[in-house]
Amino acid sequence: MSLPVDAVAALEAFQAVASWEQRARLLMQWGERLPVLADDEKVDANLVQGCESLVWLVGRLQDGHWQFAASSEARMIRGLVALLLARVNGLSAAELQAVDLPDWFAQLGLSRQLSPSRSNGLNAVLQRMRELSRTHN
Repeated sequence: MSLPVDAVAALEAFQAVASWEQRARLLMQWGERLPVLADDEKVDANLVQGCESLVWLVGRLQDGHWQFAASSEARMIRGLVALLLARVNGLSAAELQAVDLPDWFAQLGLSRQLSPSRSNGLNAVLQRMRELSRTHN
């Protein structure tokens, strides 16, 4: 399965830096790029269950491809979610089902930094994306 353009850009950026400090900085920068969600999108219905940090997620289907937007108060989570969005935006519902989250973060060199709670939270975000894609096809 070919990667979305943003995912390729993320891989190239993260594989170009060697140290964890540089990766952490890069992670924060990716988080800063997340578009801000409107207040009317930051509602309970869009809150992802299973995250320790508050994460809001909205998604829409455009020409058979999913586009997601998300927001979080936590800087580290914002960065991780931004990288997840880079990986999934533009995918079809079927491709979304096939995304391997641990593999993606391993490729980015970030799996060591994913605590179990962060890992669970990101899995919850991905599960929510999959739910949205199943209810809208």
